[in-house]
Amino acid sequence: MKVPVIFSSFLATVLLLGGCGTSSNEGEEPSDNQNDATTSGETRAFTAPNGEEINIPENPERIVTDFYAGEFLAVGANVVGAGSWSFSNPFIEEELKNIKDVGDPIHTEEVLALEPDLIVVMDEEQYEKLSQIAPTVVIPYNTAKNVEESLQLFGELANAEAEAAQFLDSFNEEAEAARARVQEVVEDDATFGIYELTDKGDFWVFNDNAGRGGQVIYNALGLKAPKAIDEEVIKTGEMKQLSTEVIPDYAADYMFITDYHPEGDSKLPEMESSPIWQGLEAVKNNRVFINDFDTFYPYDPISVRGQIDLIADMIVERAENNSQ
Repeated sequence: MKVPVIFSSFLATVLLLGGCGTSSNEGEEPSDNQNDATTSGETRAFTAPNGEEINIPENPERIVTDFYAGEFLAVGANVVGAGSWSFSNPFIEEELKNIKDVGDPIHTEEVLALEPDLIVVMDEEQYEKLSQIAPTVVIPYNTAKNVEESLQLFGELANAEAEAAQFLDSFNEEAEAARARVQEVVEDDATFGIYELTDKGDFWVFNDNAGRGGQVIYNALGLKAPKAIDEEVIKTGEMKQLSTEVIPDYAADYMFITDYHPEGDSKLPEMESSPIWQGLEAVKNNRVFINDFDTFYPYDPISVRGQIDLIADMIVERAENNSQ
């Protein structure tokens, strides 16, 4: 999969940690009637992240996307086709029942059959083929840094700015209520870290915009990261793989860990038996949270909103249990 440079390090981890689909469409070409799928109505200019100006439908009615189903659904847009990975997202499960799985990477013939009037992709590899079917916009990974930017971007694409603003208002209200609950049980100087353990035994630490609940913990709830994570991971926008020996240097008072093992056994028991792990303050104080990958990996606005109360409840309930 050919991707922009900004996405390359993340993609390597997603392929390792997130399990991108393996279906292929090598050799597929759009059929001769490809232009019939484009919209003949009014259009408007949209400036893509690379600066290119693209004419897109004034009001897109049939959208196909590889990675951005949740983003479009958040602003009320009509998505008719989405990449395979979206279908593991529990927060948009109901909406996806009426959406076609177009593969990962996208099968151009299936896209053509859906007669889209707008295609939006993260992966630029198939741009030439897809742009023959309908106006196609490439939105590289990490273009939007948070929920507000995501809603603004996809609200503009779908001509649904009002719906985006309404979603953001609701999101902010839920975040504020959850933040107040958490502040009642968390010390002012407490630190929070987001990590992942893979079935290969690799241990990673993540920033605020790589899924795993980062946008909830650091943005919606306004919680703090340890200095090492803040300076080396959050401010750089990168993830970092940690050897067992240096985990204490990146440990937080509260540690949220996704246990990723789609095709193998969990390495969690092995990690928990380590003397280094047992010596962490978060372990001693019962402030380690082991979470499901599919639930906490997504980072679209709908998923982040759904994760707010899940994470707030974890923190509050653990504080109550620890105080007994």
